[in-house]
Amino acid sequence: MRRLLPPVIGIIVIIGCGKPPVLPVADSEPGVSVSEVVSRMVQETIDFTGRIDSPNPVDIRARATGYITSTPFKEGDIVQKDSMLFEIDKRPYKAKLDDATGQVKLYQAKLKLAIADNLRAKEVAKTPGAISKQDLDKYVAAEEEAKAAMEASQASLEVHRLNLEFCQVTSPINGRISRYFVTLGNLVNADQTLLTTIVSEDPVYVFFDVDEASLIRIKRMVQEKKIPTRESQPDIFVNVSIQDELDYPHKALVNFLNNKVDPLTGTLTVRGALANPPISPSTRLFVPGMFCRVRVPVGVAHQGLLVSEKAIGTDQSVKFVYVIGLDNKAEYRKVTLGATDRDGLRVIEDGLKPGEKVIVSGIQLVAPGQKVVPETIPMPIPMGAKTVPGPSAPGGAGKS
Repeated sequence: MRRLLPPVIGIIVIIGCGKPPVLPVADSEPGVSVSEVVSRMVQETIDFTGRIDSPNPVDIRARATGYITSTPFKEGDIVQKDSMLFEIDKRPYKAKLDDATGQVKLYQAKLKLAIADNLRAKEVAKTPGAISKQDLDKYVAAEEEAKAAMEASQASLEVHRLNLEFCQVTSPINGRISRYFVTLGNLVNADQTLLTTIVSEDPVYVFFDVDEASLIRIKRMVQEKKIPTRESQPDIFVNVSIQDELDYPHKALVNFLNNKVDPLTGTLTVRGALANPPISPSTRLFVPGMFCRVRVPVGVAHQGLLVSEKAIGTDQSVKFVYVIGLDNKAEYRKVTLGATDRDGLRVIEDGLKPGEKVIVSGIQLVAPGQKVVPETIPMPIPMGAKTVPGPSAPGGAGKS
């Protein structure tokens, strides 16, 4: 065993002193996937987040003090205007109304007597010296006093009649009602106790906040006549999507812009009206409080060039793509990026021409001027995105 050690050690030394092993060399012509630049009508857009709200939320409060005796509505149901929601014990108010009715009849009788006495006094006054001027004035004043007392009693009667009506709480609008905030048998106080809430559902409002930079950008485009003015295009629409929607299938008509930028957030509140038709007899798609995304179209549709985000590389702060040139050589091309279109493709504002092909897979294997083996494929779009055949959105943001 000891005799074998020196030869073995010698072999190891010989191998260790030899040349380093040769590493495999990368393919000089790597295989890549290429796609032709997409050319179609596009439109610049700005995206915001928003919330859906009801145009007419109503707090239902008691207008009479008393105990709840009836709650005929079903929680969370659709209610119609003037439908009964709550009933407050009306017996005390009915008694007061009856008392006020009796008071009106009493003062009517007193007025009738005062009028008769005044007429008789005037007849007597036709005979010289039969009645003094002072006594005659007393009969006139008595009639006016009786008339005023009757009018006051009639006003009191109307108050008690209203109080009796307030014992029946009805819905002021058509909408969806919330739960019982006060249940059967509990005491409620007039103009204080919140009974429930109702929200109208069609249409709904979409509120979103435009940042100051985007606002100035839009106004500059109006100034440069790149966007229609409010006078030439009074109806401005924005596109809306909810959480499970990749595109923006809903349109909201802008009907309000706040009159100032919030100095705390640097944003301007904008509101749009959005149709909310029923998707079943008792269900609508949009619910107040729901999160949504808002896409505001800017300017008018124009011809644009688009590529997949996979084709775009970054060299420090420079964005570039590889264009397949003559002899299948990769040409390094700086590009100026635009907005992301609805199907996820990125608009290229400068750097490409129609009909050119760009590398969309394998750009990390390519160097400028390197020859490649291209495989042409359709321009890839993000998973789940929809292909957009025409303009990305109609209309323009001209209301500023």
